[in-house]
Amino acid sequence: MTTTHNANARAAGTGAHPTRALPPEVESPAAPTAGETPASTSALVSSSPLVAVEDLRVSFGATEVVRGVSLSIAPGECVAIVGESGSGKSVTARSLLGLAGPGSRVRASAFTISGRDALRFRPGDWRRLRGGFAGLVLQDALVSLDPLRTVGAEIAEVLTTHDVVPRAHRAERVLELLESVRVPEPALRAGQRPHELSGGLRQRVLIASAIAAAPALIIADEPTTALDVTVQAGILRLLAGRKAAGTALLLISHDLAVVASIADRILVMRDGQVVEQGPARDVLAAPAHAYTRSLLAAVPSASSRGTRLTTGTRRATGGHVAEGSGVAERAGVTGRTERTRATERGRVVPTPESAVQAPGPGPAPVLAATGLSRSYGPRRVVDDVSFTLHRAETLGIVGESGSGKTTLARLALGLLTPDEGDVTLHQQPWSALPERRRRPFRPRIQLISQNPLDSFDPRHTTGRLIAEPLRTGGRAERRARVLELLTRVGLPPETAARHPRELSGGQRQRVAIARALAPRPDVLVCDEPVSALDVSIQAQVLDLLADLQAEDGTALLFISHDLGVVHHLAHRVLVMKDGRVVEEGDVDEVFSRPRHPYTRDLVAAVPRLPAATEAVPDLAARPA
Repeated sequence: MTTTHNANARAAGTGAHPTRALPPEVESPAAPTAGETPASTSALVSSSPLVAVEDLRVSFGATEVVRGVSLSIAPGECVAIVGESGSGKSVTARSLLGLAGPGSRVRASAFTISGRDALRFRPGDWRRLRGGFAGLVLQDALVSLDPLRTVGAEIAEVLTTHDVVPRAHRAERVLELLESVRVPEPALRAGQRPHELSGGLRQRVLIASAIAAAPALIIADEPTTALDVTVQAGILRLLAGRKAAGTALLLISHDLAVVASIADRILVMRDGQVVEQGPARDVLAAPAHAYTRSLLAAVPSASSRGTRLTTGTRRATGGHVAEGSGVAERAGVTGRTERTRATERGRVVPTPESAVQAPGPGPAPVLAATGLSRSYGPRRVVDDVSFTLHRAETLGIVGESGSGKTTLARLALGLLTPDEGDVTLHQQPWSALPERRRRPFRPRIQLISQNPLDSFDPRHTTGRLIAEPLRTGGRAERRARVLELLTRVGLPPETAARHPRELSGGQRQRVAIARALAPRPDVLVCDEPVSALDVSIQAQVLDLLADLQAEDGTALLFISHDLGVVHHLAHRVLVMKDGRVVEEGDVDEVFSRPRHPYTRDLVAAVPRLPAATEAVPDLAARPA
């Protein structure tokens, strides 16, 4: 089993160990000359930090991906690292546990963990550290969990390895841990394997594994990425409670509102360096660096509705699109559409309203569902759900994990057959057709899935994956289309030669979007399409989806746990609970004046960025 499978259960023992000779993969640079002091944040925290590193540098071959990072984490403190994909956040965090990766070269002028010189650790010292002293929550739960055993056995391994509880009580403790991270039916879930769980449930299992040995430090790399807002709020309260009890937290996240809810200090990273740091409220409410300001400006919400997140200007004003330079240019994000580029050159471009027929009850729907129901055994996961989706319209679907959102998407795609009801595509039978008759029309409805790695053949390059849906044109034409799509989703051309496992989670998600766009579909079914993306790339993708509607009239069935994203993009919204639609209507109406108690709970659980005069909320004071 590799270190990606349950790094929290590597070798027992949490006490002090004798230091040893410097391992070859970790080097200490020459001491600074007189008067030369590396930048340090230790003055901002306790005089006895649990972890402290100065001038951290991590290289892979000739490429230095982390440059001169200094940070410290005190007991009972949460330090957050934010920034775009590729900024060095995860490499920095993993380096603190000796997991920088094969071929890495890690250097620092000083590096202590619980008072011990980590620069002199050998591999055995790092293994004894993980799980007992430090718990690790990685971003991709499906890769981190062992697919060959149950999730209960995964958590029990930590309890066994670190001798947390007597053997007779381990099964009971596993259920308590699953319940503490809000896994429903913990006895049932403990006996299931990772592929049998939703993305949100897998992430909660991973968190349960990380906290099983009550570690002094928790390093959480995007711990709430796959979670809906109510479960996310519960997990954040759980982590805040650990922090209040003295546990140190290092949080890696692209969700700035999540960071605002729990972090004491924030480090903003770009291109391997820290460009801004300070108390959370100061950084988020009054950022000093232009890059930090660009990240905050790209956060979707109700207030950003109707604007381009990558420029901050209105999408349509007085019959024309008015564009200007903004977030995308400041953050170095490329991949704008021809509409945007034409406007930036000063040409007048028609608005979305004039470019396509307006959505609404008048035009015939491109996709419609009537009375859909679907059961698995005795459990009904979709129960009498109906909806219509019109050209150039976005229908948002929100609800907790297990509410039936993804099953509804699969029914809409014709990947599942409903027990009752039917789906029509362009007013023609869809769900009732046998697959051989559906197949010629599949290019008209495409999926952007939540876990792109599951849908990619790992043997194929990115270029081949994107070209796969293209059925016409010569090799050169398909190659040109692949490069065009990579540009539209903000990836460089050389990405076409790389394999999925060589890409970050955010890069894989962008490849999935490019692949779905390849056959120019009429309907995009988006299942958490931006959940793995940092805010600036998320902003680019959301603007891209809006541009598709403006230029092509593409309809979007948009599933997301992020209510801010849905409020920014959707025209109408369906709120699902236990397989049923409990509320639906105009997105502004539903989110600003929710009628159903469940919708009110969802809206109340959404984390928010603090204003300049607000303090960071104290989650530990709230009931879990």
